[in-house]
This record gives sequence, C-alpha cells and structure tokens, in this order.
Amino acid sequence: MASVRNVLVLVVLLCILMAGTHAGAEDYPVRPVRIVVPFGPGGPADVVARQIGSILQEGLGQPFVVENRTGAGGVIGTLEVAKAPADGYTLLMMSNTQTANESLVPQRKYELMRDLAPIAPLNSSDLVIVVSPAVQAKTLQEFIALAKSQPGKLNYASSGQGTPYHMAGELFKAMAGIDIVHVPYRNSGEARSGVIGGQVQMMIDAVPAMAPNIAENQVRALATTGKIRSAVLPSVPTVIEAGVSGYEATIWLGLMAPAGTPKPIIDRLNQAVNAAIKRPEVGKLWAAQGALPMAMTPEQFDAFLRGDIVKWADVVKKFEKPQ
Repeated sequence: MASVRNVLVLVVLLCILMAGTHAGAEDYPVRPVRIVVPFGPGGPADVVARQIGSILQEGLGQPFVVENRTGAGGVIGTLEVAKAPADGYTLLMMSNTQTANESLVPQRKYELMRDLAPIAPLNSSDLVIVVSPAVQAKTLQEFIALAKSQPGKLNYASSGQGTPYHMAGELFKAMAGIDIVHVPYRNSGEARSGVIGGQVQMMIDAVPAMAPNIAENQVRALATTGKIRSAVLPSVPTVIEAGVSGYEATIWLGLMAPAGTPKPIIDRLNQAVNAAIKRPEVGKLWAAQGALPMAMTPEQFDAFLRGDIVKWADVVKKFEKPQ
C-alpha cells in the first residue's frame, strides 16, 4: 500500500511540475531579460542588441537589458550565457565570431551547439575595406601592390581574434596573395580608432559602423565585401569588381539562449524577434545602415549555424593556425 501511495505522490508532483513549466512558458517573461553582448559598446552587435531589445520590451512587456561582457574574442561573454540558468532570462547576442571560434579557439570551456540553443538570426551586413588616409593607395589594387612590395610590413586591425573582421582579413590575405599582419584590438571602437589614427594601415569593418568615418574622410574606402555594391556606399566597388575574384564576406547577428531553455520560451522569443524585424520602420532603419533582416525558425537557424561552423573551420584550416 505504501508503495502505491508513493507512486501516486510522484505522479502528482510530476503533474504539478509539468503544469508549472507550461504556465511559466505561457507567462514568460515575468521579469527583466538580460541580453549579453560579448563585444564592446558601439559595434554592430551592441547597436542591434539595443534596437531589438527595445522592440522586444515593447512586445513582451518586460525590460530587455543589454550588458557588454567583452574579452577573449567573444569567448568570455558567450561562456557566461552558456553557464546561466536555462530559464529564458539570459540571452546571447552572437555573430559569426562564435561560429569561427568553434575551430579557432579550441580551448573554450563551452561548445556552441551543445551548450547554447538557437533562437533566431537578426540581420546581416556587408563589410568595407578601409585604409588610413596616410596610406599611399587610392584603390584596392594599389593597396595589394603596396602590400606585395612590403611583405609583412603593413598591418590590419580587427576587434579581436575570431571576429568576422579578422576572418574576413585572413580570407582577403589568402585570396589576394599578400602578407599583412593582424593586430587584434579589444573591441571594434578601438580598432576603428587605430586605423583612423594611422597606428594600423587597414581594417575590414561593418558598413553601418564605418560609413560615418568614410563620410568624414577619416578613412579611405577601397571596396565592399558583398556580391553587389552597398546601397550605403554605392560609389565604392566590391572586392570582386576591384579584381579579387570570388571574394565575399559578411557579418550576421543572432540570438541564442542556454541549452535546455524550454522550447515554448524559445518559440515565443523567435516569434517576437521575427515580428520585430518585419516591422517597416526596422527594415527602413537597417536598410539605411546597409543591413538586411534574416528571418528563420529556431530549427532553420540551427542548421544555418552548423553550416557556418563548417565554413569557418575550412577557412581556419587553410589560412589560420588555431590559437
């Protein structure tokens, strides 16, 4: 009889727990949500996190608070989210930095697709190759010729190891057949200052972030990295037009949560994000910045991430020694 009572008690407890979980997902969120940005203030990830956080707050009725946790090329902030409770109240703003780090940084204390759950992508942007005004090159071909005449003498900045700017730089080096030295900064703002100030000669940066500096003649734009010209910089040729056939690089952004976050919460966030990026004012704002919305289900984003990990593993294998 006692064993029957024990079974009944366990069944009742299980039902209570399941009901509580279901109710929690329906009510989510009931308190502020953190969006951890593992990159510095002012960069594309930080800016978009604040934009999307504001819209999610409006739609879901709770504050979405952005916190920057920089360091180790995005690894520190990513690890913080991977170790957070799987309750939907800590999210990661991520990019192709995280997919590149899967092969570039083998000593990570997390695995992206094991320890985090895809929610949704947000947008993608072309990049732009710029040089300091002091550099004696007016076109991309002139810069390539200059680099070939001084192997190992010119530098290029990035916001850190494994970032899209670093990987785009390594890909460009290999495809252009030049030897220039990578100088990783702590964040994109410092890297930008480095090329503006002439401490480094070149940088590949997101179009939305660098466009104001180009307009103010603080740097010289040589080429953009998409298949077609950027609507923000229509007078700047693509890298392909400038003579490096087949070159293409972008930065994309997305949201993830700790693995084990309840599926109803993931789905609720995915629906809220997709509704946000389809708003006309968001599309107009991002188009003016050279960014395009990316709408996917969590399952589609999962497949996209796995494909990107494979893509960058191949780049790392060919062009970069793992750190």
